Amino acid sequence: MFWTTSALADLPSTIASIKPSIVGVGQYNELASPRAQVSGTGFIVGDGSIVVTNQHVVKAIESQKGFDLVVFIGTGNTPEVRKVSVLAKDPLYDLALLKLPGKTLPALTVTEARVREGEDVAFTGFPIGVVLGLYPVTHRGIISSITPIVIPASSARGLNAKMLKRLRTPFDVYQLDATAYPGNSGSPMFHPDTGEVLGVINKVFVKESKEAVLEKPSGITYAIPAQYLRQMLDELNN
Repeated sequence: MFWTTSALADLPSTIASIKPSIVGVGQYNELASPRAQVSGTGFIVGDGSIVVTNQHVVKAIESQKGFDLVVFIGTGNTPEVRKVSVLAKDPLYDLALLKLPGKTLPALTVTEARVREGEDVAFTGFPIGVVLGLYPVTHRGIISSITPIVIPASSARGLNAKMLKRLRTPFDVYQLDATAYPGNSGSPMFHPDTGEVLGVINKVFVKESKEAVLEKPSGITYAIPAQYLRQMLDELNN
């Protein structure tokens, strides 16, 4: 199935419908200063108790001793904080699934619909964390290109262990013409009319592979296709 190009007439309604499903992913320690820090974005799927984010976001938080892995729910300067546990990690596709305890939240639909170059998309997350409070921010753009996760180096000198590993297990990623920031890692990339998740924004993992040969990395934004998230969710349910 291919989506038709959207004029984005329904984007405001879509944003309103998905915002309750967007959470901040970060760390918390009651005795630390600051007590809380948002490192990335997550979104709710499945039965309303599963949070999707990037694996590199979770890994960075887990490396901080004395802090709990948490999600931040709601908007404003006093969000609800809930400690979460890790259900699954996939370092190949840089995806992680977290278990949200307590009351469930509205879930987004993850689709395996095929995406074409030039198609309109949008993504919502926390590009600057909670510096100005927990307020989801939406960017929109198009799929500029569908490209391999890693481009072979022109010589062996340009290769490293990570690049070699990804060359053995290549897959395509989406390149966008919209600007994302580190806090956007884990944001859902969605169809502007339906809100269905088409991919997961990735600001670090993909760039390390694709732009290692660049002296000055670009501001290009990438997303992991939703089909790999769908595979993780299916494995979790089996």
